[in-house]
Amino acid sequence: MGSVRKASAWLGLVDDNDDERYYDDDYSEGTEQPGDAWVTDPRVKVASEAAEEKDRRIGTVTPDSFRDARAIGELFREGVPVIVNLTAMEASDAKRVVDFAAGLIFGLRGSIDRVSNRVFLLTPADTEIVSGEPAQRRSDGFFNQS
Repeated sequence: MGSVRKASAWLGLVDDNDDERYYDDDYSEGTEQPGDAWVTDPRVKVASEAAEEKDRRIGTVTPDSFRDARAIGELFREGVPVIVNLTAMEASDAKRVVDFAAGLIFGLRGSIDRVSNRVFLLTPADTEIVSGEPAQRRSDGFFNQS
């Protein structure tokens, strides 16, 4: 039987009573070995593992109370930039977290930047922040329409 006919029968486009002959013996029901179903090529790494190896991680923490400040400190101590979103906190607890973050950046020579109202970016000493603001327009630039 031709391969088109086999594929059509497998897809259910044609009626065939003897469907079992279209399946390989290795993949017939009940013969699959445990662990063989989803084997990943060992050369392929999970994105989080690759990011961790290259130090390309950014942590985000949205604390509910001051007790959650520990997560901020642990990430920052590992050299991971941390975005701290304090919008869900009461003002008094948010102030305590900002004071804690200030101590972190002082002790580990990092920096703190305000991203928006009650959202801060803590960056380790070896991290450069690149501004996304547009560069000054040049009079002889590409977009000069005068």
